[in-house]
Amino acid sequence: MKSQQNIETNTFQTPFGKILALKQNGIIKAKNIRYAYSERFKKPIAVEPSDSDILFPEKTPVCPQNISPLLEKMIGKTNLDDFEVDESPQFISVFRPENFNENEKLSVLVWIHGGSYEIGCGDIATADPTDWVKEQSLIVVTISYRLGIFGFLGGTEERPANLGLLDIIEGLKWIKTNISSFGGDAENITLFGQSSGGDAIAHLMASEGIGNLFKRVIIHSAPLGLRQNRSKMSMEFLGNTKSFDEKSDAVEMIENYKNNLPSFIKYGLKAAMPFGTQYGFPPLCNESEVEEKWKQNAKNIDVLIGLNDEETSFYLRASDSLNKYLPKRIIDRAIRTTTEIIYGKPAKDFTENYAEAGGNVYLFRIHPRLTENYFMGAHAIDLPFIFGNESAWKNAGILKNIPWEYINENGKKLRKLWAEFAQSGSISDDSERPEILVLRKV
Repeated sequence: MKSQQNIETNTFQTPFGKILALKQNGIIKAKNIRYAYSERFKKPIAVEPSDSDILFPEKTPVCPQNISPLLEKMIGKTNLDDFEVDESPQFISVFRPENFNENEKLSVLVWIHGGSYEIGCGDIATADPTDWVKEQSLIVVTISYRLGIFGFLGGTEERPANLGLLDIIEGLKWIKTNISSFGGDAENITLFGQSSGGDAIAHLMASEGIGNLFKRVIIHSAPLGLRQNRSKMSMEFLGNTKSFDEKSDAVEMIENYKNNLPSFIKYGLKAAMPFGTQYGFPPLCNESEVEEKWKQNAKNIDVLIGLNDEETSFYLRASDSLNKYLPKRIIDRAIRTTTEIIYGKPAKDFTENYAEAGGNVYLFRIHPRLTENYFMGAHAIDLPFIFGNESAWKNAGILKNIPWEYINENGKKLRKLWAEFAQSGSISDDSERPEILVLRKV
């Protein structure tokens, strides 16, 4: 049928109900399906199947959050008219090729967005997987979940920890149950996340209740170097925001928590990511047990993990004050050091321990080779290569002096390699590598 905007629609019959989807640009997209709902500081409750047609909201629901000036500068402006603030933002979107063999079950990639556990949502233009879905004939599902104060700061009965992680698990349960109705292979699900999304995936691998919800993972730029010894910082941050309760105004909470952030002087680099997963609270084990949990899962979950070459240049080279007062060589040295502390060494240690436990694991590093670009290996530089979508990225400061042809040429090769991993858990030595990539099986 046709909508009033003359856009074709498609209806999927699923165990969840009849889901309306849009046909656009060679893909079918089922937008913003609510998989769970929640009250403030309460665990998510799965949405029950419905006999009614399941329609998508006009605007994309997003957890209450502050606009990041840094992201606006480096990635691009956010059109607030496209979004609707919702304190219960548990929605997924499903992207599927319009044309495929009905007898074939497609590999499924589940995108867990980043944003320091504080900002973002699953369904945004810069992470639109249309190019990937069409090129590689796979299904991509995006998940939104609670963030910041609402999802990743707790530790008491009144304010449980890890609510955002519990949201994601509910989303994965929904996908496991329903994805075959979209043509997806429920036995071949790969989680894919960047930044805090990658960190969340690493912790899902050590969580209770994940069962057989996913088979492999792709982890980009997870700040695993910030994951340890956070409990004291989190408890202090929680105490500083104890006045927030179920009656507090959400806007005031978002504005005021910034006045109570952990101190860099006291807690060091980890204070740069004040929100996060918290060990010792469901669904996570104690901090001392996590590495053993990873080893226990090593033979069950395939891993592709890595980073960009100069992750922290996203922050340090973007700082006008640092560049004004510090010589370039000092900033370059700081970028190399902090990149290895936060991302490089933790990823290497993870892969070596995982391989030693019998796991199938690959380690990669991404580094655009264009010297004219100031942010060659910066945090998030991988995203336009992975997702494409030139119109969404055309004004991104992070891509200055990088021709889109370069991104597109390397991006197609990278998407193909990652799709190969999602399909089989391995990457052939004969598969073509983009020049931006260094990859090895550990």
